[in-house]
Amino acid sequence: MIAERRRVAKLVGMTTVVLIVVLGLHPVSTERIAAGYVLALAAIGLGAVTRILGADSWHERRSQFEHVLSRKQPEPTRPSDLVRIEREITFGTTSAGHLHTRLLPLLREAAAARLGIDFDLHPERARAVLGEETWKLLRPDRPEPADRNAPGLPLRSIRAVVDSLERL
Repeated sequence: MIAERRRVAKLVGMTTVVLIVVLGLHPVSTERIAAGYVLALAAIGLGAVTRILGADSWHERRSQFEHVLSRKQPEPTRPSDLVRIEREITFGTTSAGHLHTRLLPLLREAAAARLGIDFDLHPERARAVLGEETWKLLRPDRPEPADRNAPGLPLRSIRAVVDSLERL
């Protein structure tokens, strides 16, 4: 604020010196010189007011509405579908029941979408395209596990299925 006052004082002083020089030379009428001087002082004043109102001290006194609008955006998070699928894979490796009821239907749905084949209507076509190992896991008539609490499928087997689907 003090620096702004000094700046305005310097500009007013320089403008006054220019006024005295122009009055001494008298290239135009005195009324025009006075009007130019007043116009220059008004421009200096408007510039000072604009800088003061735009200063950080003014922004510190923001309303609650402005404060809410200027809050930082939340950190980007992982997509909820990705988190859900990772959870399904984790549970599918630890529980045969979860593997059968949740993960395999999810993989079957992905394979059907990738192939454009309905497994229930065209099981032989799906089997031929998927290969024997992948078909063994994804076939719709796969029997339910005898012990639902038994360990599920190892992660490397799930990875092999996903890799075979990605190659299609």
